[in-house]
Amino acid sequence: MITVDATTPLRLRGTRFSPARPAVMAIVNRTPDSFYSPARFACVDEALSRIDAVVAEGADIIDIGGVRAGQQGPSVSTDEEIARVRPVLAQARLRHPRMLFSLDTWRHEVAEACEGLIDLVNDTWQGADPQLVHTAARQGAGYVVSHTGGLAPRTDPVHVHYGDDSDQAVLAAVRESLRHDAQRAMDAGLDPEQILLDPTLDFGKNTEHSLCLVRQAGQLSTLGFPLMMAMSRKDFIGETLDLPASERLEGGLAATAIAAWLGTALFRTHDVVATRRVVDMVASIRGDRSPLVRRRGV
Repeated sequence: MITVDATTPLRLRGTRFSPARPAVMAIVNRTPDSFYSPARFACVDEALSRIDAVVAEGADIIDIGGVRAGQQGPSVSTDEEIARVRPVLAQARLRHPRMLFSLDTWRHEVAEACEGLIDLVNDTWQGADPQLVHTAARQGAGYVVSHTGGLAPRTDPVHVHYGDDSDQAVLAAVRESLRHDAQRAMDAGLDPEQILLDPTLDFGKNTEHSLCLVRQAGQLSTLGFPLMMAMSRKDFIGETLDLPASERLEGGLAATAIAAWLGTALFRTHDVVATRRVVDMVASIRGDRSPLVRRRGV
């Protein structure tokens, strides 16, 4: 039997996830301009309907965001971001009290406004607001340590290089950044089991860099913290296969299977059912999960 469950598990509100039982995080964007149009929910009621749907589909965590990640589209003030995400989180928590909720933001003011409603702070922009990790720690929420190569929020990468861009150089730069910022999170009071490492594919990277980090996921999962991969519908898949966001499902699932085999504990996705089936199948092939039904040859 092959197993990678020796890596540090993720614990959120008493729930444990690991490569043997990965978490599937559903994406719900309270934005009118998300790069993937089916993930856009311009009003609270639409977002809540989508939350109901992904709960029924088996999502473990739901990630709520109020600002598009890329630089395209209008700027969004802190007050507007709070107005987009807080009502959704408040009503979703009432409707689904056992569900785990994540907040996708780089601003500590937004996390403070959502206190008591979130279990995880998904800081996609590598601590651009240094107060955000302390806000997460004070609330007892988990925290995502990301790697964006030092870019400011909502900045698209241009002419990015990591040394000679070899796998070794890319991996070394990302590992060291994640290790350093994970230590900063522990210094803020977070337990290693509350800290997720995210290499943050596409952000501060070209397509070759992102492909490298998928195939090197095993090296990232040994840093002493649970590993997260957010690959769903991203540009590195689109460029690899020359496909628009609407046709990137299979490419993303292939990357998901590789990353799951190599020790990833959480997957952020637009496609909950397909991702759940892939990571469960990988866990069963690896020997960490038993088949649900046994009929053939019995």
